[in-house]
Amino acid sequence: MMFMAKTSRSDSFRVWDAPLRLFHWLLVAAITIAFLSSEGDSPIADWHMAAGWTAAMLLAFRLVWGFIGGEHARFANFVRPSRLLSHIRELAAGHPQRTIGHNPMGALAVLALLIVTGAVLWTGIQVDAGQTDEDLHEAIAYGLLALIGVHVAAVVLMSVFTRENLARAMVTGRKSAALHPGAHDARRPAVVAVLLAAMVMGMTVFGILRYDSAAFSAQSHGEAKQGHEIEGGTAVQGEDNDRD
Repeated sequence: MMFMAKTSRSDSFRVWDAPLRLFHWLLVAAITIAFLSSEGDSPIADWHMAAGWTAAMLLAFRLVWGFIGGEHARFANFVRPSRLLSHIRELAAGHPQRTIGHNPMGALAVLALLIVTGAVLWTGIQVDAGQTDEDLHEAIAYGLLALIGVHVAAVVLMSVFTRENLARAMVTGRKSAALHPGAHDARRPAVVAVLLAAMVMGMTVFGILRYDSAAFSAQSHGEAKQGHEIEGGTAVQGEDNDRD
């Protein structure tokens, strides 16, 4: 058994670090729960806000990890606009080259998903505070859903074109050495990077709980908004009393 494990390991090389993979699948879970709980009559409707705040915490991690994470998790490693045109030509010809990390189109997808997810979260906070229309939040949320659909389709299509299971690589963190001759294990994130990312996540959670003490627990739709309105009403009432 040990020999088989070692042989299998030698046939592949490390690409995606564990924190990045954990972020990826936790964000998938958070967004899924957020969508399934978006309607008031959903059996998990009370967890909509918690799912959104969890996604916000994960987004904060990814932004930091893009600068201090493992080799292929860093933005500088895969955001290469100069490679985009040649990649599109390869796609049009039906023969895209395999890449170890994100390909140029994948890089755009990552950035777009992060930006649109951030927009969904921001408008959700604004709706919760009664400062924007819920229709805008829903429109951007459905835009995110469409973007995710395109991303999944692209992963499947690229897996077929390159004969490489990209989804499995995001689970195991490894790719086949036979398909990438000369490739080597990606540099691991430094211990200090892990500690810094943990610190940022802790500070993010602290900030979220300062804003909404029930952020990560079940709460009915509009419950937090009502709390803000009550606080605002108390403040206004206090000002009126001062004037009297």
